[in-house]
Amino acid sequence: MGQRLFGIEMKKNLLPFYLWLAAFYAGWIALVLGGGYLQAAIGHWPMAVAMAAGSYVAGSTPMGGGTVGFPVLVLLMDLPASLGRDFSFAIQAVGMTSATIYILCSRKELEWPMLRAALLGALIGTPLGILFIAPLASDLFIKLLFASMWCSFGLLHLRRIDEITGYEGMTPHDTSFDHRVGFIVGLLGSLSVSSITGVGIDMMIYMVLVLWCHADLKIAIPTSVVLMAFTSVVGVSVKLILGDLQAGTFENWLAAAPVVAIGAPLGALVVSRIGRRPTLIVVSLLCVVQFIWTLVHERQVLTIWNVSAAVLGVVVFLLIFQDMYRHGYRLARRSRH
Repeated sequence: MGQRLFGIEMKKNLLPFYLWLAAFYAGWIALVLGGGYLQAAIGHWPMAVAMAAGSYVAGSTPMGGGTVGFPVLVLLMDLPASLGRDFSFAIQAVGMTSATIYILCSRKELEWPMLRAALLGALIGTPLGILFIAPLASDLFIKLLFASMWCSFGLLHLRRIDEITGYEGMTPHDTSFDHRVGFIVGLLGSLSVSSITGVGIDMMIYMVLVLWCHADLKIAIPTSVVLMAFTSVVGVSVKLILGDLQAGTFENWLAAAPVVAIGAPLGALVVSRIGRRPTLIVVSLLCVVQFIWTLVHERQVLTIWNVSAAVLGVVVFLLIFQDMYRHGYRLARRSRH
C-alpha cells in the first residue's frame, strides 16, 4: 500500500529510493550553486540530452549508460576515448546506482549467488585493471574494443531475439557453478574490459545468465545492472583516489548526472510495461551501426590490420557467445531429462 503525494502514489517500499533521490539532488544543487559550477553544467547540455537516452538504455537493457555516453563523446564530439571511459564510470556510478536502489526496493528477482561472487571479482579486478591494464591501451584500441564488443552483442540479439526473450525462470544448476563462474566474470570482465572501456562487465554476466543458464530477462538484466553499478562506483573511486580523472569528465558529469539519476530507474519501470523486445531490437541495431560508424570515423588512422583486428574481435566474441549457447543448451537438456 502507498500514499499519494502531489497526485503520485508513493509506495512505502520505495522510500529508500525517494530518500536517495532527495539526497542526490540536494547535493547536486549545493555543488553547482555553492561551487560556482552552474555555467559549466549549462555549457555541457548536449551530454545531458544524450544521457536522457543513455539512462533509459541503462535501466532497461544489460548496457550501461556509458554505452551511449562513450560514442557521443568519442565519435560525435571527437574527444579522447580515455575521457569516454572515465565519464562512463562517473555517470554510471550515479545512474546505475539509482537503478540498483530502485531494483532492490522493488524487490526484483536477482541471481544472488552468481552476483555476490561477481561483485567480489570486480572489487579485485577493477583497481588492478585501472592501475596496470588500462594505461597500456591506446586511444584507438579502446575505441575498437568498445565497437567490436557491442557489435557482437547486437548481432547475437538480432539472431536470437525470439529465444532470448522467451526464457522463463532459469535452468537449474548448483551453487558452486554460480560462485565459480560469477567470480571469473567479475574478475576478468573488470580487469580486461571495464577498466579499459568503462563498460562491458554487465554485458558479460548477462550473456552467462541468458546463454548458459537460459535466465529470464527479468532476472538477467537487473542482475547485470547491479554489477555494473558496483563496478562503476569502484572504478570512479579508484580514479578519484589516484587523481587520474580525464579533463572534461567532471563538467560532463555535472550536466548529465541529474538526468540519469531518474532516467535509469524510469527505464526499468517503462520497459516493464512495454516489454524488453522492442528496446533490445533498437539497441542491437544501434550497436551494429556504431561499429560501422567507428570504422568510418577513424578511417584516416586505420590500417588494414586495425580493421582486420576489429572484425576479428567481433568474430571472437560471437564464437565465445556461441560456445556459451551450446553449453547452455546441453545444460537445459540434461535438466529436462
